[in-house]
Parts: sequence; structure tokens; C-alpha cells
Amino acid sequence: MTDTDSSAFTFAHLSDPHLGPLPEPRLRELASKRMIGYVNWHRNRSGSHLEEPLQRLVADMLARTPDHIAVTGDLVNLALKAEISVARQWLQALGPSRDVTVIPGNHDAYVPGALGRAWQAWADHMTDDDKPRSAAGERFPFVRRRGPVAIVGTSSAVATGPFMATGTFGASQAQRLTECLKALGHHGYFRVVLIHHPPVRGSTSWYKRLVGGSRFREAVRKAGAELVLHGHTHRRSIDWIGSLPVIGVPAASNAGHANGAAYNLFSVTGEAGAWDCEMVEWGLSGPTAPVAEIDRRMLYRAGRVIRDKDAQEKAVDMVTSE
Repeated sequence: MTDTDSSAFTFAHLSDPHLGPLPEPRLRELASKRMIGYVNWHRNRSGSHLEEPLQRLVADMLARTPDHIAVTGDLVNLALKAEISVARQWLQALGPSRDVTVIPGNHDAYVPGALGRAWQAWADHMTDDDKPRSAAGERFPFVRRRGPVAIVGTSSAVATGPFMATGTFGASQAQRLTECLKALGHHGYFRVVLIHHPPVRGSTSWYKRLVGGSRFREAVRKAGAELVLHGHTHRRSIDWIGSLPVIGVPAASNAGHANGAAYNLFSVTGEAGAWDCEMVEWGLSGPTAPVAEIDRRMLYRAGRVIRDKDAQEKAVDMVTSE
């Protein structure tokens, strides 16, 4: 299997585009945590999250024609109404809502009420296959079945106080996640769980951590899954919950040299108990560098999880020679 294998189901993962430029807020919109964020944007983020590298990255991703695209949050910066509208247009440019799934991040829920407005604007991209689009009831997790893959969207996004960027994963969502993962496993899907905050203990600073992360870990251990994808940290990472791969990706608009803008492309073939899954990271090594392959690894080979580097190299060599 390779990233051009026509028999594979392919899906791309990118995160944290932090779409800019930041629209000029009204004075009353800054009477909250947004004032701190507004100052931080102009002092720091405006120089590191740029539109041009994001455009190049997205153009490269779309040229590879993935079957599906997953975006794990932080589309906006201060969750201004104008930002949420621009983010909707950006999602529509990625592809039809059936082919693009999004979950919210902490910046999308920056202040009270923001998450609801984001859901209203982006609901076509985060609605369960089996439920009508509705503002009522529990919105997460939602499930979207695409070929052999089931994409399960969860939310850790909550409004927090100044200088905090924590997420929350509550007991009721954990129970629903357990139930839907069990059902999807029974039907033989390759289960991909999306969450914004990394669910692995110690993977980020305490003020950015996932509160209730143990609930998430217990749910996926109990019910089973094949892959967890997250954003939030703005860096590439591979962690594990037992034998379950947990993959983080750099911010899609990062113009810097370290952890420059990137996306991951996954290719899945096989069937339950005998999955093959390859991950290729494409990204920028610098602000003006072309999009290039950064890493390539097998996550599953004939249903077996591959963790160590030697086994990775052997598995990739085997696939390349087929």
C-alpha cells in the first residue's frame, strides 16, 4: 500500500489553521478574555500563523485527492462572529460537507456562547449520519461512516478563563463514546476518533491539558478503536493508549521552521482484524520551502500494530515492494 494505491481509502488530517488575518473586533467584543487574546495575536501569533503557508499546504493536500478530510479544531482565534463566518467559507472550499469533518477546539469556544455559534455555522461538517441537523440534544460524539472507516467526532472544547486553554471530556460523553465505538467495532469499521486536546497524560502543559482525559482513555480501552487524531499542541507527535496510536499534527498555518505547517495522509485497506494503515506526513520545513514528504510509517500491517522503528522500516519496505 502507498499513498497512491487506488484500492485504499485515504483520509487527510490537519488541525489548528487559526485562520487569519484577524478581523478588527468591535470594542464591546473585547470586554472579556478576548482582550488578552487580541494583544497576544498582534504580539505573537500574527507572525507565526500565516495565510500563505496554509494555502500551499491545502493546495497540496487537495491535489492528492483524499477520500475524506478531518480538521481537529481551532479554526479561529478569538471566536469573533466574523471569524466563524470566514471559517465556514474555508471549510466549504475544502470540499462538500460529506467529505470534510470538523470538530471544535478551545479557540472555537473561546468565550461563553461561541461554541454554539460555531456549531450553527459548521454543523453540516459535524453532524451524525443518522441524525438530522438540529441544535437540540447532545451533539457529541457524532459518527460519519465512509467506506471501511468510521469517523467519530468528539468535543473537548469549552470556554475557559484568562490564560487557560484546557479542555473537558465529561462522563456522559465518555459513556456515549463507549457505546458507539462498541457498535462500530461490531460492524467491522476502522474506527478513527477525533479530539482537539491530546488525551495522553503529560503530553502538554497543565494549563492546556485535557480535564477528564482518563475518561476518554478508559472509553477507548474498553470499547476499542484503531486511531485517535488530535491537534492543540501545534507539533507532530505519536503517543499511545495501550496499543492504540494517538497522532498529533502541527498547526496548518505555522510559518516557522520547527513543526512547520503539515498534514497527515492515512491510507487504509483490509478488514477488521487484518487492517493495513500507512501514514505519510507532508509539510513545510521552512516559511518558503515547498510541501514535501517529512515522514512515512506503517501503523498497522495485517492487523498488527507496528511501534518500533526497525519494524516500521521493514513494513514500509514490504509495502513499497508489493
